[in-house]
Amino acid sequence: MVAVTEKWMRSSLRKHESLVLGMLRRHGPLTRGELGDLSGLSRTTIYTVVGALLDSGAVRASVPTVGGRGRGRGRPAEQLSLNLRVADLLGIDFARQTVRVATMTAAHGRISSASRQHGPDASWEERIDIARWLTGRLTGGTPRLDTLGGIGVGLTGPVGPPGEALPGSVHRDAVSALVSERFGMPACLDSNTRLATLAERTWGAAVDEQDVLYLCLSHSVGGGLVVGGTLHRGAHGVSGQFGHITVDPEGESCPCGRVGCLETVASIGAVLGAHGSATDVPQLVAALDAGDEAAYAALARAGTFTGKVLADLCNAVGPGVIVLGGELTGAGPALMEPLRRELDANATCRGSRPPPRVRPAELGDAGAALGALALLLHRP
Repeated sequence: MVAVTEKWMRSSLRKHESLVLGMLRRHGPLTRGELGDLSGLSRTTIYTVVGALLDSGAVRASVPTVGGRGRGRGRPAEQLSLNLRVADLLGIDFARQTVRVATMTAAHGRISSASRQHGPDASWEERIDIARWLTGRLTGGTPRLDTLGGIGVGLTGPVGPPGEALPGSVHRDAVSALVSERFGMPACLDSNTRLATLAERTWGAAVDEQDVLYLCLSHSVGGGLVVGGTLHRGAHGVSGQFGHITVDPEGESCPCGRVGCLETVASIGAVLGAHGSATDVPQLVAALDAGDEAAYAALARAGTFTGKVLADLCNAVGPGVIVLGGELTGAGPALMEPLRRELDANATCRGSRPPPRVRPAELGDAGAALGALALLLHRP
């Protein structure tokens, strides 16, 4: 009988803990009194549940700073909030025709990831349903939304502040609202290339580096900057649009409306078009292996222009490490040798300091989804 009672008490405590955690997810920081009013739990139960959550580290307590002392109102009530470093976290990357999901468990920080492709005409509702399905697959069933402490989301193109529509960007606010509706909590959104930058700095090729420049050569060309250990977004959230730096004023038209952007010579489509017969990167690499001079020429052109842009960026922001990602980096020396040559020739190095180190990205296709996790971990 005693064992049955103890089992019931543990079950009841877990149920109340889930209730309190859910309220903190939905409402943000709350006092014990506010938790009691919202949950209907007794004062004694709230103090027992909160005490257990504080002991486990799932919740943290803080006293708000208020101005104006001596007004007789006493010490402000302690506020409780989720500790995102121990709560389960979810990262979602809505890539071009793929949804990628990464989860981090609260118990031991284990990270898992999965992905699924979809057609070019898939609606946002369908893409978010895929994200929910992948989340359930990673968590062993239906999505364990009751344990989630935060959701990070990566989107293609520029991602500005809420309420601001940027040219060439997806409808940020609409996606945010859909994710919040399907997952039951607000999401933190950012550009997927900026998130890949943060992931490489957190877990990949630039761990603990303070100043990092990341460039992704894929179907589009973009990247991100970490400056002084912090992800740089710019005043309006458009930093990292390196693919739209002009490299050839007489060149091809770019989807952004300008002419001769780096993206028109160094994206997958541009390089395949310059080659003329390969239809994807593996075919292009096979052409290289066969000694195809047209493949070497297309990649040398892309590498040369990319190296010049990187040199200018290095002269402007002075990174210690450059991380290169994207499918085109799989072309190897045919791309990297002209890139490195132009970078070394044009990057200004003062005194005895060496040019920036160039490293391949280590996290692959999962980088942006992992960066969405890192975004939550680095959130104040």
